[in-house]
Amino acid sequence: MENAHELELPRLQKALAAAGIASRRACESLITAGRVTVNGRKVTLLGTKVDPSKDDIRVDGEPIETPKPSKLLYILLNKPIGYVSTVSDPHASKTVIDLIENNIDERVYPVGRLDADTSGLLLLTNDGDFANRLTHPRYHVAKTYRLTARGFVDRVTAKKLMDGVELPEGRTAPADAKFIDYDEVTQCTVMEITLYEGRNRQVRRMMDMIGHPVRSLERIAFGSLKLGMLNSGTWRKLTPAEIKSMLALAKPTPTPPREARRPRTPDYAPRPKRPQQPTDPNAPKPEQEVPPRPRRGKGREGPVWLRYR
Repeated sequence: MENAHELELPRLQKALAAAGIASRRACESLITAGRVTVNGRKVTLLGTKVDPSKDDIRVDGEPIETPKPSKLLYILLNKPIGYVSTVSDPHASKTVIDLIENNIDERVYPVGRLDADTSGLLLLTNDGDFANRLTHPRYHVAKTYRLTARGFVDRVTAKKLMDGVELPEGRTAPADAKFIDYDEVTQCTVMEITLYEGRNRQVRRMMDMIGHPVRSLERIAFGSLKLGMLNSGTWRKLTPAEIKSMLALAKPTPTPPREARRPRTPDYAPRPKRPQQPTDPNAPKPEQEVPPRPRRGKGREGPVWLRYR
C-alpha cells in the first residue's frame, strides 16, 4: 500500500505540464511514445508518481526544469495570422510565445491550438488542470468562429453543418451556424460557426466538404470568453470571475442536442405551415417564385429567412 508521501506526489504527466513542457494531454502522448525517462528508465505508463524535486526527469534526453513555486497565470491573446500556437517550433519563425515572453516571468503554454493562418482568441496558462478541462473532448466547451466562405451558403447547406459533416475519421458533432452577410462583389458568405468539439483544422475541413472553402477564419469566442475589442497581437489577463466561469462550463456532459443549446426566439421560430387548398388536378401548375439572394447592406443579421438557427 502506498504511503502518505507517495499519495501526495504528482503524476508524471502533471509534473511535465507544470514544468511547461506542454499541455497535460500532449505530455501524455510524450509518455506513451516512450520519449520520457525517470532516473534513467523509460516510462510509458500513465499515472506514474514522481517527485520532481528528487527524480531525474528527462524528455528526449533533456532534463526538465524543476518548476519554482509561482502564481497561476491565465492569458487571453488575440493571435495574429502567421504565428504558430506552440511554445517552440524549429520550423516556425514566429510563435505565440514571442508576443508575451518579454512581459511575464512565468512559463505558459497554449490551451489548444489555432492554425498559423487562423487568427483570434487563444488562451495561454501554466495551470495544467485548467488547460485539460477546457480541451478534453468530454467537457464540450463551445468555440465560436467567424469565417468568410467562398460562394453563397444557403439554409439547406448550412443545415449540413448543424447536423454534422462526414469526415474521414467520422461524423462531426452537431454545430451551430449563423448567417451574417453576403458580399455580391466578392461572392462570399460571412457566417459564424460554433463547435462543441475540437479536431485538427475542423472548420476548414467541414467547409471544404460542403463545397465552400474558407477564405478567412477567426475565433471570436471560447466558452464564456469573447474577443471583444482586443487588438490583434495584444493580450490581457483573465479576471477571477472569468476563470471561475470557464471552469463552471467545463463539466463532463454529453454533446447537447442543437435545439437545447440555444433557446428559440420569435425570429427563429419555425414557419407556420400554409393550409393545403384543394386543387384541380387538370389545372396548370403555377410557376414557383424563387426567393431573392440577400443583398449587401441589409443589416448584419441578414433577412430572417436566411438565419440558419
